[in-house]
Amino acid sequence: MPNFPEAPDSPEPALPPSPQHPSPQHPVTPPEINAPTWDFAARTLLAKMLGEFAYEEIVSPVPTPSAAGDAWTLTLDDGGRLGFRARRRSYGSWQVAPDTITLTAPPPSTESSTAFGDPYEFLIRARTLLRLDGETLGHLVRELSATLAADARLDHHALTADVLADLDYAALEGHQTGHPWLVLNKGRIGLSASDTAAWAPEARTRQRLPWLAAHTSLAEYRGAAGLEDPARLYSAELDPVTRAGFDQVLRDRGLDPRGYLYLPVHPWQWDEIVLPLFAPALASGALVPLPADLDMRLPQQSIRTFLNLTRPDRHSVKLPLSVFNTMVWRGLPSDLALAAPAVTGWIHSLRDSDPFLRDEWRVILLGEVASVTVRHPVYDRLPEVPYQYKELLGAIWREPLTGRLAPGERARTLASLLHTDPRGRSFTAELVARSGLTPTVWLQRLFAALLPPLLHFLYRYGTVFSPHGENAIVVFDENDVPVRLAVKDFVDDINISREPLPEHQSMPAEVRAALLTEPPTFLTQFIHSGLFIGVFRYLSAICDDRLGVPEDDFWSLVRAEILHHQSRFPELKERFELFDLLSERIDRLCLNRNRLHEDGYRDRPDRPHAVTHGTVPNPLHRS
Repeated sequence: MPNFPEAPDSPEPALPPSPQHPSPQHPVTPPEINAPTWDFAARTLLAKMLGEFAYEEIVSPVPTPSAAGDAWTLTLDDGGRLGFRARRRSYGSWQVAPDTITLTAPPPSTESSTAFGDPYEFLIRARTLLRLDGETLGHLVRELSATLAADARLDHHALTADVLADLDYAALEGHQTGHPWLVLNKGRIGLSASDTAAWAPEARTRQRLPWLAAHTSLAEYRGAAGLEDPARLYSAELDPVTRAGFDQVLRDRGLDPRGYLYLPVHPWQWDEIVLPLFAPALASGALVPLPADLDMRLPQQSIRTFLNLTRPDRHSVKLPLSVFNTMVWRGLPSDLALAAPAVTGWIHSLRDSDPFLRDEWRVILLGEVASVTVRHPVYDRLPEVPYQYKELLGAIWREPLTGRLAPGERARTLASLLHTDPRGRSFTAELVARSGLTPTVWLQRLFAALLPPLLHFLYRYGTVFSPHGENAIVVFDENDVPVRLAVKDFVDDINISREPLPEHQSMPAEVRAALLTEPPTFLTQFIHSGLFIGVFRYLSAICDDRLGVPEDDFWSLVRAEILHHQSRFPELKERFELFDLLSERIDRLCLNRNRLHEDGYRDRPDRPHAVTHGTVPNPLHRS
C-alpha cells in the first residue's frame, strides 16, 4: 500500500475496508465466479465477438444452405463449423443470438451439432482464420479473461431496469457494461483481482485519494478564466484544515510550500509507477507524498475519472492510470493536460456567444478547467520511447454536473440507454414507459435534445466532439423525457476541420496546436462512428425488438431531425454539403480490427488511432 503521511488532525470519515490479497492458505473465490454466471457471460461475449468481427469483416460468415435467411455458418481452421442465427442490422452490422450458436465437428465425424458458447475454444479453433500472431493471441486471451470476469460480476449483481432508473448519475455509472462495440472492453491489463475490486467502476467502491506535492521545477499549472492562480482551485477543492496540513508536511521537511503544486494521485499509479519511476524526485524532495483529502470519490466508466460524492459541487478529477484498456494505455498526455483549460475556454466562448447554443438549447459543456502536469526528467527527453512513458503523472479538474441542472432535471450517460436487465427489460423501455409518451415521440425528443448542438458545432464552427456513450450525457426532465445535452472530455476528443474556416481565425494558437485536424469528409466520421454507429445502431435494434419502432422508422426520425436543423440555418447550405452526413455510403471505422491486425499490443511512440476498412451503407441516405 502507498506510504503516505498521516492525515492532518481533523475529523475524518471512516475509510471503507480495503480489498486485501487472499492469503495462500485461504484463497477466496469471488461469488460471481460460478458456472451459471460465467456460462451466461461467455455465451453473450461469444455472440458479440462473432457479430462485431463479422461487421468489421475480420470473419465472413456465409448463409447456411437449406436454412432460413437468418442462419449463418462460419468454417473454422480444422474444418468444423459454427452455426448461428443473426439479424443484419443498420450499417451492415450483425446481431447474433447467443442461444443459437452451435458447433459441428470437422469431417469425417458424423456427430450432429451441439450447443456452443466458449469464446476461448473459438479463439483456439479460429486463430488462423482470425490471422492472429502468437503475441497478439496471448494478450488477447488475457484481456478476454479479464473482460469475462468483469461481465460475470456485473451479471451476478445486476439490478432490474426499474431500480436502475431511480439511481442518480454517479451510482448508475457502476452498472454500465462497457463499450458496446469493442469486444474486449474491460481488459485492464495491469490491474490485479484486488486492484479491480478496489478501482473498477463495476466494483462501485468508494475511495479517498491521496495527494502529492510537486515542485515547480517539474510541475506546471494551467487554469481557465477565474482559476489562473492555483490557490483559487485549491481553496475550492480542499478544506482549510486539509490545505494547512499539506503545507505543514512540506514545512516539516524544510520545504517552502510556495514552490509546490498539489495534485491527487491514483494509489495504484503511486505504487506501480510513481514510486519506482520517480524515485530520484522523491529522494530529492521534488515530489512529496501527502495525505488523502476528506472526500469520498467513485470511479466513472473511464476508470481514471472520479466523481466527488462527499462534495458533488467540487470538480471531477481525471488522473493517469498506466493500464492498457480498450485501445490505449490510460495515461494522461502532458501536452493535452496543459492545453485542456485553453481548449475549454475556446469551446465555452463559442457557446456563450451563440444564442442558439446558449439560450435555446442550453447545452452543458463540462469544461476541463485546471490541470497540473508533472514531467518525468528522463522520459520526457526521449521522444522515441513508447507513449505510455510520457503520460505518467498529472491531473485534470473537470466541471461537475451539480449546479448545472435545472430543478427536476436529472442526467444519465447516453450509454445507459443501451442497457438491458436480467429479465430482458430494456432501460430505454423503462424510461419511455415512465414518460407517458409513445416510443416514437420519446425518440423524437431524444434526437431533438442530442443532435442540434452537435450539428451546430459541426456546421457553424467546423468542430466535432466524440459523442460516444460515455462522453454524451442526456439530461431528462422530471418525467424522464430527454430535454438537452451535456458533453465532456474536450481536449482528448475534439477535432476541427483541416479546411480553413472563418470561425477558426480567432482560435488561440495554443488551442490550434492541441486539437487534431481532419479533412471535412472525415470530420463527419466522429458523429457517425461515435454516435450513430457506436450508440444508435444498438439503440435502433433495441427499439425495433422491444419498443415496436422499426429500424427504418428510427433512422427516418434521425434524418428528419438533421433536415429540420438544416432548414433552420439555410445560410449554411455549403457547410451541409461540406460536412455531408447523408451520403450513400461511409467509411467503415474498425475498432476490433485495430487490436487484432493493426497495432496489437505493440509499444509505439504515438497513440494508435482506429483504422478504416471498406465502406458500409448509410441508413440516413435517401435517394
